[in-house]
Amino acid sequence: MNETDVLKVLDALEEADLTAWVDGGWGIDALVGQTTREHSDLDLVISLPQVEAVRMVLGRLGYDRLLRDWPPAAVAVADARGREIDLHPITPAPDGGGTQAQPDGSSFYYPPPVRGMIKDRPVSCVDASTQVRCHLGYQPSEKDHQDMLRLHAATGVELPARFQPR
Repeated sequence: MNETDVLKVLDALEEADLTAWVDGGWGIDALVGQTTREHSDLDLVISLPQVEAVRMVLGRLGYDRLLRDWPPAAVAVADARGREIDLHPITPAPDGGGTQAQPDGSSFYYPPPVRGMIKDRPVSCVDASTQVRCHLGYQPSEKDHQDMLRLHAATGVELPARFQPR
């Protein structure tokens, strides 16, 4: 999944008047303002009421292979080349953020999106503090450590001890 792939997806969703914020690795790169590593997937926060419309648009782009369907918590699709898109559906909140149901019955709140940059183009993305929160609750990989350090260097976001430089 490269910058052109990401922007093509975001353009198609925007043209269909659908909400999408960049999350995960691409969201961190958007906050940093440059592509820092290779990405196998794209994480998007989307509006729960728009899940089917988003899937239709992605299907027209070739992302028609269903990998996971865990309503209402998550959906993941892929194309024939193996590029994946992980959808994080949220129930919109009045403040512009939203709540994502979790498979264990809990929920995760996403504040309203902020602006980031992918390939010199502004995009809506998940804020730095929420990116850090999304990286808790599991054993982080080396890639996760590097992402957190880059995010801290670019934004000054406070990192928990598990992500401090070694």
